[in-house]
Amino acid sequence: MSTEKSIAQKLLQIKAIKLNPQNPFVWASGMRSPVYCDNRITLSYPGVRNEIKIAFGQASHEFGKFDIIAGVATAGIAHGAILSDHLNMPFCYVRSAPKGHGRQNQIEGEIKSNSKILVVEDLISTGGSSLEVVEILRSQGHSVSGVIAIFDYGFEKAKQNFRNSDCKYITLSNYNALLNEAKLIRYITEAEAEILAEWNSNPEQWYQKHF
Repeated sequence: MSTEKSIAQKLLQIKAIKLNPQNPFVWASGMRSPVYCDNRITLSYPGVRNEIKIAFGQASHEFGKFDIIAGVATAGIAHGAILSDHLNMPFCYVRSAPKGHGRQNQIEGEIKSNSKILVVEDLISTGGSSLEVVEILRSQGHSVSGVIAIFDYGFEKAKQNFRNSDCKYITLSNYNALLNEAKLIRYITEAEAEILAEWNSNPEQWYQKHF
């Protein structure tokens, strides 16, 4: 079984991803969605966590040589630290804004000047949080090899945002693989798969159309 299929299957099995076309979830952004992904749940399952670690390690070679791994706060911190330990590399993490107390750090950890950095995120939706970290690191004089994440919704907006930022990104699994695996294990019907595919092509208008 391919990595993208295996990871999708595991995310469904441990309920890190939930699909509910009849009763959509509300995302933090306020958008209504028939799918919800919380990859932090993978941390509680050593077998899944280890599979992600190994897959991350293999995929990281596609970015060439880099000097340090940076996790996106907060969801990317744990997986970034696990990957850095797996590769025996330095690690740091980056907040979207500086702390309001103490040293008011935005980047936690030590990064040498002009470093090449691999950014680790748990999930790509529009790519906004990941690319914010990319720009923070670039503004400090570093170069970013790219972004690596566990799962990608496959939104065209994300693809365009990464192109605009001239930033490569790779994910271990994706929405198409998820739907295929969900049908295979009878988590969803063919009719539900069509609804979920429709949401993916037009997420902003989907809820208004169906509800």
